[in-house]
Formats: sequence, structure tokens, C-alpha cells
Amino acid sequence: MKTSHGSGKRPSMFEVAKLAGVSHQTVSRVINDSPDVSAATRAKVQEIIAKLDYRPSNSARALASKRSRTIGLIAGGLRFYSSISAIASIESLVRSHGLFMSVSLVQEAQCTQEEFDDLCETFDEQNVDAFLFLTPTDMMFRAACRVRLDQPRVLLTSTHGALSMREAGRLEHPDDRRHTALVGIDQWGAMVEVAQLVAGYGHRLALYFAGPPQWRDATTRMLAWSKAAQALSISSQVVQCESWDSSEAYGRMNHILDHFGSSGSSRPTVVVTANDGQAIGVIRALHEHRLRIPRDISVVGFDDMPAMGDLYPPLTTVRPDFDQMGVAAMREVLRLLGEGEETAFSAAAHGMGLIPAKVIKRASLGPIPRT
Repeated sequence: MKTSHGSGKRPSMFEVAKLAGVSHQTVSRVINDSPDVSAATRAKVQEIIAKLDYRPSNSARALASKRSRTIGLIAGGLRFYSSISAIASIESLVRSHGLFMSVSLVQEAQCTQEEFDDLCETFDEQNVDAFLFLTPTDMMFRAACRVRLDQPRVLLTSTHGALSMREAGRLEHPDDRRHTALVGIDQWGAMVEVAQLVAGYGHRLALYFAGPPQWRDATTRMLAWSKAAQALSISSQVVQCESWDSSEAYGRMNHILDHFGSSGSSRPTVVVTANDGQAIGVIRALHEHRLRIPRDISVVGFDDMPAMGDLYPPLTTVRPDFDQMGVAAMREVLRLLGEGEETAFSAAAHGMGLIPAKVIKRASLGPIPRT
């Protein structure tokens, strides 16, 4: 076999692209016999491929019409229950359809466009049939919208963020939109239901612990809560957190309780948090200040992580159907590949199919304290 630069290493698609004076995406399109390449460019790339004796890493690429039966998944948020649950469901459905899944895990808050493009290129060399992008942050979501791909893509994300769905649509190439689907949890609807439940117990003075602003889940939940609270005449003070961690929420709640104690101002009667981890930190601070839940103050979480029903008292929270979200995402992949019917979503918003989330009522939420 011929090798590049006499190094003994197998030539890469990047070397072909460099010598041909084109992008690696163009090389990929030539290999896959895409019509979106001029005759002159195709001939130049094929000449370099022959000169280097370049061989794509997946033998299935030799036949442009043959699929690898492999799905490429790029995922962030792997420290968190939601992402792990969704990926487990996706993997199970992939196996049930006789497919394979190739996975890359990234730091969701640090993933640059260049890194994201490189990961997609690596998957492209594996001849994946489609992409699944689990994009919890605005940075990842933006990168997933901007990357140019010949294969279908399904994005799992939230409806709201610093990058709106309308802006995201403008980032995509027009040809990509026909092969793109978006799936998420109906977090907006769940937070509206939480606000209605809180108001039904008579609460009109609340604290809301917001998640890190770069996370689309955090933005969606905070905007939904704020709008619903205002409509229900709930006065809500937002406590902006920089992480999802219980330790940060614990520290901030301690500071707030100390302030209320020294100032003599009215204490809120309910604390709503953007995730269960924050709720745990809040509950610890309340216990240490000898405040009874829910007799003195109520607490509500989000995610219904394992063991939330065993806290003292058991936590009222929101249970997103992460398993069903993973199933729906994979069904959308199959639909875009022409192997399945259109997914029937119970709700949709901003061009995204939404999976419901259920409010789980437990003992941590009760009526306002008696005066």
C-alpha cells in the first residue's frame, strides 16, 4: 500500500482534502457520490485519492448506496440523570432494530464549533447513516445547527435558550432542514403546571432557584415559571445559580435565610428549584435553620431523580419521561432514513416534538403556613 509522506501511516481524509485544495466535507461528498460536487472538483479529489491510495475506514463506503447500519451519537451532560436515561433508551432501541451506535461524549460547556465539526468528521469516516445530537447547552446546540452534514440529524434539546429556535433555523443550511428533526421534553408545560399547583395551595411569595444560564433546560424552566407565576399573581424572586449542584444551592439558601432573619422581612412560603439536586441543598439549609417542610415552607424540585420519594419529607417534583424522549428521537432517525412512520407527538412547539412531563405531588408541598 502507498502511504503519505513515506510515514507508513494510513492516509486520512484530511490529507486528501489538503492536497486537493478542498474541505474534508467535499472529500466525503465525493466518496459518497453526492451530486453536490462539480465535475472538475470531483475529478481532482478522485485523482488525489488514487495517488494516496486512500481507503475509507468503513468498507461499506465502497458502495455508496449501502448503509453501515450505524448511528453516530454526540452527547453532552453525561454527569446528569436526564442524559444518561435518554442515551440508555436510544441504545436499547438501536439494538432492537439491528443497528449499531457509535458514541462521543463531550464537555457540554466547552465544546467549540471546531471540536464538534471534527467529531462529525470522525463519524463520517465511519460511514454513519445518521446523527443524534444531545445538546443541553447553547454552545452545543449552536454547533449542532451549524455543522454541514449529508446525513439526517436529530437534535435533543430544550425549546428556549440564548439561541432561539428561529435563530437556530437561520444557522442551518437550507438543504439540511429537510433532514433535521428536533425532540425534547415539554418542560414549559410542566413548569406551568407546577405554578398552578403552588398557587392552588395559596402561595403568593416564592423563591425560584434557576439553573446555570448556558443550559437550555435552565432557561426554559425559568422563563416558564416566571411567566406562569406572574399570571397567577405569585411574587417570585429568582436566585441565579451557576451550577446544578446541591452544594451551591445549600450555600445560597443559607445566606438568604440569614438575611431574612436579620432584616425581619417576609419569608417566602415556597421554594421552587430548577432540579432535584438544588432542592436537596435547599432542604438541608431549611432543616439546619429549624424550618419544617412543608409546615413552615414548601419545596418543589424537577427531574424526579431516584430516591426523591424517600427524602424527608418526600419531594414534590417533575418527572420528565426521558425514556420516551430517547425512543422518540430514535424513531425520528428511522423516519428520516425512510424506515419508519412519522412520530405522533402529544405536543409540539417551535418546530420541536415534545414528550410530556408529569408533576409528582408529594409531602414537601403543602398549604401556606397559618398565621
